[in-house]
Order: sequence, then C-alpha cells, then structure tokens
Amino acid sequence: MLGVAFGSRFQGIGILGDTRHRRIFPVVACQLFDEISLRNDPELIATASTGSIVAQDSLSGRDPSVRLSELVDRAAKEFNAHETFVILRGRKGFWTKPMKYVLCNALNACAKLLHWQLGLQIHARIVQGGYEDNVILNSALVDFYAKCNALDDARRVFDEMRQHDQVSWTSIISGCVQNGHHSEAILLFKEMLASCTKPNCFTYVSVIVACSLLAASIAQGRLFHAHVVKLGYKTNSFVICSLIDCYSKCGLVDQAASIFSETANRDIVVCNSMISGYSLNFYCEEALQLFVRMRSENLRLTDHTLSIILNACGSLTVIQQGRQVHCLVVKLGSLCNVFVASALIDMYSKCGSIDEARSIFDQTIHKNCILWTSMISGYAQCGRGSEGLKLFDHFVTEEGFEPDHICFTAILSACNHAGFLDRGILYFNKMKNDHGLVPKLDQYACLVDLYARKGHLRKAKELMEEMPFTPNDVMLSSFLSSCRIYGAVELARETAEDLFKMQPHNVAAYVTMARIYAEAGSWDEVAEIRKLMRRQSIIKRAGWTWV
Repeated sequence: MLGVAFGSRFQGIGILGDTRHRRIFPVVACQLFDEISLRNDPELIATASTGSIVAQDSLSGRDPSVRLSELVDRAAKEFNAHETFVILRGRKGFWTKPMKYVLCNALNACAKLLHWQLGLQIHARIVQGGYEDNVILNSALVDFYAKCNALDDARRVFDEMRQHDQVSWTSIISGCVQNGHHSEAILLFKEMLASCTKPNCFTYVSVIVACSLLAASIAQGRLFHAHVVKLGYKTNSFVICSLIDCYSKCGLVDQAASIFSETANRDIVVCNSMISGYSLNFYCEEALQLFVRMRSENLRLTDHTLSIILNACGSLTVIQQGRQVHCLVVKLGSLCNVFVASALIDMYSKCGSIDEARSIFDQTIHKNCILWTSMISGYAQCGRGSEGLKLFDHFVTEEGFEPDHICFTAILSACNHAGFLDRGILYFNKMKNDHGLVPKLDQYACLVDLYARKGHLRKAKELMEEMPFTPNDVMLSSFLSSCRIYGAVELARETAEDLFKMQPHNVAAYVTMARIYAEAGSWDEVAEIRKLMRRQSIIKRAGWTWV
C-alpha cells in the first residue's frame, strides 16, 4: 500500500550500505568521527571493530536490538544526525532484517533531527519488511513527514492506513497545526470524534493552538474548553497553558487569568503562559506583579521567563526594574542566551538607553540574525538611524549574515526615522534583487511611509495601489497623517473614505479628517464630519498624561 504511494520517492535513493555509499564512506568517516560524542562507548567500539553490537551485548545477556534502540534514542535526544547515521550503519543486518521498535525509534530520531533522506530510507525498509500496515510505525511516519514540512505525504500515509488510533489522529492533527493548516486540523478533529476515537490531552492542545492562530475562532476555543472540562483534562498542565494562550491571543485576558487562578498546581510553564498573555495584551504591570509572586514562591526561572518580563519592562519603560532583571540575568548565567540578550537590547532601547543596549550587544560572543536585528531596531527607535544603517552594512558585508524579512523591516524603519529616502529605496530593491526575498506588507508599509513623510504623496499612493496587498488601517492612518502635514485634501478624502469603511468607529480617522478640512478652511466639510460622528455615536475622549 505505502510502497505504491511512495514508489517514486524511493527511486534513486540508495540504502546506506550500497556500493555508492561504500565508496564515499571513507571520505566522510573523519567528519563523522569528529562529531560523535559517544567515542568511548564500548558498544560503539564493538560496532566499529566487528560491524555489530551483538558481541558486546551478548556478554551482558542483553538483547542487542534493545541496546540499538537505546543508542538511537540517545543520539536523537542529543540532536546528532551523524551519530544516528553511524549507529544504524554499524548495526549488521539492521537494513535487511529491521525490527519494528528500532524502526520506530529511528523514525522518531529522524523527525527530531529533520533528517529527510534517512527518514525516506527507513520508510523504504518499513515497506520492504512488510510493516506497512503497522499502526505505530505509520503514526511515526505521519509525524516524521509533518515535521519535515511534507504535509501532503503525511496526509497520504494517514489516509491509506486501514485503521486509526488515538496516536495517529493526534499526529496528523498536530502536523496540520505545525504546517499552518489550522482549519484542516479542526476539521480532522471533528472527523476523529465522528470515528468514536477518544482524543487525549495532546490532541486537545493541538486543536486549541489551532484556534488561537485562527481569526474569529474564539467560539471554537470555548467549545474545546468545554470538552476539556467534561473529559477531565482541565488539570493537565499542557492543556491549561494552551487555553491561557488561546484566550490571551484572542484578547480575553480576564478569562485567561480566571483559568490561571483556578489552577491548583501552577508550575513555571503555566506561570510563563500567563505572563506572556499579560505582556501580549499590554497588561505589563500585572505581568510584573506575577513575576514578583513567582520569585517569592521560589519558582525556578527560565530564560523564557526572563525574556517575557524584560519585554514587559520595555513596554512600561521602567528602566530601574529592567536593570534589576538584568542583574538577575547575570546572576542566573542567562546572558549567553540569544533571546534573553535580544530582550535586554530591546528593553534598553525602548527606555532610551541605547548605549547600554550597545554594551549588551558588544558583550555577546555568539551573535545571530536575531541579535543584529534587535540592535538595528534599537538604533531606529532612538533616532540614530545612520548608526543602524552602518551596523546593517557591517552585518551583511563583514559578518556574512543573510538578512531576513524582519531585519529588512528594521533597516527600512531606520531609514524612515532618519529620513533617508534614497537609501530606503536602495535597501528595498536589494531585498528583492540581491537577497531573493519577496517584500511583505510590513516592508511595503515602511516604504510607503517613507515616501509620504518626505512629501512624495502621489508616489506613496501609487505604491499602495501597485503592491500585491490590501493596505491595512495602520498604513492608511499613517498616510492620512502625512496628507494633513502637506495639505493634500483630495488624497486625504480618498484615504479617509477607505478608513471609514475599514474602521467605521475609529475616532482618530474622523478627527484627523476634520482637522485637515479646518486647516484648508473648508468649514462646511468639518460640520459634515461632526454630524457623521454624532450619527454613529463616536465621541472623542479627552487626552490624559502621567505628568
């Protein structure tokens, strides 16, 4: 069954022990040896000398297949692809007489390591060994293909299974979520219920995550919440975290907090989820209060906890508390974590202390694209765009990094803040021509705003019409503000009409348009705008300040 479906996949893919691999094996042997962390393991020494681990395991009376399975699992946990290759290659007879549980462990290793070629060869041996109807192996295959971003192949394996169990259903549902097919995951879950297969806690985690990533899916999320309570999974830590995350991403922080307060055993993972929910919805004071409570309860802090709380400090621009968390980062030895270092740079940048942010950046030994992007964004936020551009050029030319979409958003923002129109256009074109990246809405928004701020309103309008995206409310609001600065009444009227349709109750668009008419002396139009606001019960609230 599986052999027919995947026959074309296996054409041209040799087995590890064929003559072609034997010819190249001496060439790569040194590379493999350098990357093996278990060099002194007696079983591997026996493998190297005899071609089998049977001799060593026979002395201890253990089944060599069990030991092989343990070695494969150990190599997978260490994320060592070459070592997994060596262990399987060294097992004499493995590829001609594979055992089910060894094949399952090997497939799990390939899924963890994303080792596509080796996984395909193991699939071939499953078919050749006559195990194509084995539910456990097929579930492992579904998981492997899904994690390697081959969802069509995962679905093909799943559809051709003669029977499905709880694990196989969960594997395909979580695979759909991992590959961004959230609606399909929910439909599969409904099919699972119709097949009278009872979901487990991992199934519910997957579908709840799918709801959190789908727009307007809170009704489905509440439905799954009811399922969880009914089946008794409401005390499971993973399910609780997924529910908190789902409600938080849908903006329902009070419901997320209610679930958190009802949880009896609040471990660090649950607390992290709640802090993330608070921070995501700008409840930063509540996030800091929960962090203080965690410290008083002596919960072990993780790098993820520190990253979230630093983000909250940056959003509140409370540099004193941020420095205290920085001291805690140094004390816990977390400064070497790139995400924590990036959060520190972001926090100091938002608090206006860009020199301290640069000090963190310079102290970090291993810099990746995330860290460079954070530092460039920091310079842009603090109005030192020219230094951000200089850092970007060094990042690309000297360090040899390949910038991504987020990095280009940062560099275009730096050009925007500094008013470098020509350089902004240059980097936008480099993104397409030199780095092969297709601009997304964020990059177009930066360039449109740059044109508009420099007074090139017609060019900005043309770019919005030509880009393969529909302008969002942020882009239109920014363009409307530029129209006010340069007194472009007609362009402002066209933009305001689009904004009124998109957000009919957004007071900012009405107020801005009324000011544009007032500055142009068109008082009749100002009166019409105010009548429109009264008809739709739109009231401009009075401003307030901390001072």
